[in-house]
Amino acid sequence: MMPLTMAGAGETVTIGKITGKDEVRQHLAELGFVVGSEIKVVNDMGGNVIVQVKDSRVALDKTMANRIMV
Repeated sequence: MMPLTMAGAGETVTIGKITGKDEVRQHLAELGFVVGSEIKVVNDMGGNVIVQVKDSRVALDKTMANRIMV
């Protein structure tokens, strides 16, 4: 497993684990980041990423993206 920040633009990855406090994990789950779901990295800018989750695009800063293990 690796953090989401290590995935390159254009890659489709599956979420394996989400780390952090309960509030952080809940917030990410509300955005569609749940274990087992597939996400596509649309753009990667120095650790900050834009990902496509289901039919939405979400921007994550480096700190949040590092909590999502793929």
